[in-house]
Amino acid sequence: MTAMRGDGGGVLHTGFGVIRGVLFDIDDTLVDLEFAMTTALRDVSEHLLPGLDHAGWEKFGRIFTHETTHFYDRYLAGELTFNEQRLLRGRAALGHFGVELEEGEESHAWVTSYAALQHGYVRAFEDVTPVLDALDAAGIPYGAVSNNVHDYQRVKLDTAGLQRIRVLVGTDTVGVPKPDPAIYLEGVRLLGSSAAETLYVGDNRLLDAEGSTAAGLLGVWLNRSGETESAFAGHQVGSLADLLG
Repeated sequence: MTAMRGDGGGVLHTGFGVIRGVLFDIDDTLVDLEFAMTTALRDVSEHLLPGLDHAGWEKFGRIFTHETTHFYDRYLAGELTFNEQRLLRGRAALGHFGVELEEGEESHAWVTSYAALQHGYVRAFEDVTPVLDALDAAGIPYGAVSNNVHDYQRVKLDTAGLQRIRVLVGTDTVGVPKPDPAIYLEGVRLLGSSAAETLYVGDNRLLDAEGSTAAGLLGVWLNRSGETESAFAGHQVGSLADLLG
């Protein structure tokens, strides 16, 4: 894409179009949640899986982070609490290796320890600060829209050193998750921009790029892994640095 070019009046001219505001997804877009999750998972589960090799831990992490997201969907639908979906995902990953968490104290200890450890590993991607610096220099407002509740994500951003992101919309802000148009449009409203001139960037092709585009924003898929998706005809970048050209 062409580089972002400011005109000094809070407007950026980009390969995506004229931009007056930018919204970001948080998990695995601004914050490396997968690293935090998989590292904490190993810390809290190593005593249950002694001798598990590197390939085994990679498989364990994949099950928890990618192959059990249907439990998170049930949380978003109000069928499970946040810790219930987290525990079910942990049980599925452990169960793959023949370990069953006992109900009660053992399960409670596992999920609470995991939650505490994960916060210690939360970090922002290296490409985040340069993009936010560029937006600040151009006078472009920015914020985040997430498929988790506001207060939990506020702590996550602050822990990652992203206190400068003040506009934050969570699923409890308007009562709906992505891809409902209302959640993206609330972010637009808080920025004071218009949907057609607001860039939305996220790592989930369906929820972030396609969902925000359907809501009238300029959706961009942040495809960090270089995944090949022949059916996707929208905008995509491999890094937030690519937004800068």
